[in-house]
Amino acid sequence: MTYARVATLKTAADFRGYLAQSDIQLPLDEKLIPGSASPLAQPWAVGGWRAGNRFAVLPMEGWDGTHDGRPTELTLRRWRRFGLSGSKLIWGGEAVAVRHDGRANPRQLLANEDTLAGLAALREALVREHETHYGSSDDLLIGLQLTHSGRFARPNDDRRLEPHILYRHPWLDRKFHVAPGHPLLSDGDIACIIEDFGRAARIAQRAGFAFVDIKHCHGYLGHEFLSAIDREGSYGGCLENRIRFLREVAATVRSEAPGMGIGVRLSAIDWMPFKPGADRTGEAEPLRDGQYPYAFGGDGLGMGIDLREPLAFLDALTALDISLVCITAGSPYYNPHIQRPALFPPSDGYLPPEDPLAGVARQIELVARLKQECPNLLFVGSGYSYLQEWLPHVAQAAVRAGMVDVVGIGRMVLTYPEILPDVLAGRPLQRKRLCRTFSDCTTAPRNGLVSGCYPLDDFYKHHPQHEALKTAKAAAA
Repeated sequence: MTYARVATLKTAADFRGYLAQSDIQLPLDEKLIPGSASPLAQPWAVGGWRAGNRFAVLPMEGWDGTHDGRPTELTLRRWRRFGLSGSKLIWGGEAVAVRHDGRANPRQLLANEDTLAGLAALREALVREHETHYGSSDDLLIGLQLTHSGRFARPNDDRRLEPHILYRHPWLDRKFHVAPGHPLLSDGDIACIIEDFGRAARIAQRAGFAFVDIKHCHGYLGHEFLSAIDREGSYGGCLENRIRFLREVAATVRSEAPGMGIGVRLSAIDWMPFKPGADRTGEAEPLRDGQYPYAFGGDGLGMGIDLREPLAFLDALTALDISLVCITAGSPYYNPHIQRPALFPPSDGYLPPEDPLAGVARQIELVARLKQECPNLLFVGSGYSYLQEWLPHVAQAAVRAGMVDVVGIGRMVLTYPEILPDVLAGRPLQRKRLCRTFSDCTTAPRNGLVSGCYPLDDFYKHHPQHEALKTAKAAAA
């Protein structure tokens, strides 16, 4: 199907009309409020934490660390741009592995004694850049995302999965060629990983971070626990068992790093895996007997939503005195269109089976529903970058209406980190710098290259790996 490019929707009337004809519901303020009166400029405080406005930078990996897990100049450049953004909440910076065999790629950052100085340097570079442009960092809150990649671990070779799985997943095991006899993580293995999260949190605290994000999204290990209905023992089956990993990691973090804050990035809904169809448009993998029971937040039918378990998970966060939650959906590995709406897929992906604006609307409505049920939590939303010119108009309306507390921005920060200060200053958006979701920032690492905005960021346009990216895209085409 053909969907309108957001860049062609020049006026609010055009945008509203297209949404209406497409039956897509999005909040929208036609007029932006500049300056300190803007809903996006308001500070927030919850659970002892505070930040100075309603924007957050979401975790943005560059696949550009060293093989022993340290940041490089490319990593530092990206983190400086996080500081330049003016966002007062840095949600995790990027995914940092708690141990080598849990890395998603051989250049992912690691949290250990050897990398402590490098992690501290990242945070310090971000703070210095922020202070240079905005004067003070007193209202800036910076966290570090901790992760174990589970079944999507590639610690030694970009093209070789070395999975750590919790249960036999009939769809994903087949899709990613996990052998029938591949061992499951034992309870003892899980106990060691929990200890690694605690040690990594201690490193993050010593590096100056205010909180750690215990990653529970996108198909990685924390998220896989939530769908482990077929696992036997104390970490599978009933929801109480499937949340045990979170409870034990939180307890270990607080033991190893007293006073360290905790947040959770959560895929609050999931769908069944998709694959490219005959015309490269995404289509769902075949169901068995009309059932797909492995989607946390799903209705068991593959593409429906049931929020009873996600709401119970959020209740568990409250019981654990965790008040920061960042909501996302799905996984970039098996259903990216619900996780990261885009018109143009990466080279190994599929064309969107729905208007990407419908994916944005789904995530915004999801957060609004969760926020209504759990008003005591601070909710960070995701999926906004695809809105492009209309991002600030939708963000302002969503915050003003109480549908979300903080608007998270990911890909847009790679090419246009100053979008927030431009909006608050009442300046016109720099349209040539808006992320158009060309997905080169994903295609590059899928081909063993560093991530960046190759189409729009002059730095990456002239990067030596740009020619290799062009070659990889041509080969895929």
